[in-house]
Amino acid sequence: MVPGTGMRLFDGMYEGLGNAIELTQARQTLTASNLANVNTPGYLSKEIFPFDTMLNDVMEKAVSGDVFDVGQALEESISELAAPASALDGNSVDLEREAGRLVEDQVYYQALAGGVSRRLAMLRFAASDGKM
Repeated sequence: MVPGTGMRLFDGMYEGLGNAIELTQARQTLTASNLANVNTPGYLSKEIFPFDTMLNDVMEKAVSGDVFDVGQALEESISELAAPASALDGNSVDLEREAGRLVEDQVYYQALAGGVSRRLAMLRFAASDGKM
């Protein structure tokens, strides 16, 4: 809030972008953990499911002004993947799936960081009365 005006300096989009970045970072952390345990017998790969739906929810709630609790959403959506019958050691980490997830997260993160950067540039432009 801007003191004395009742106006918000940042709209809900900033919060949504921040929450989406936090979700993406959480998924990267899970992926790193999965990769670190690729040779651990009995380790079950973890993932955030459904990740795409959660990203949409984050942005929709932020724009509409609703609160999105990232921590609670993560607790409710982290699931373990069962090991396939072909995995003799009971490990369910699939290197190709994890590598694909890393690339996808990189794209999400770059897009989200770019969105924050563009919004801050607009704010900077407005604050300077268009004189950059």
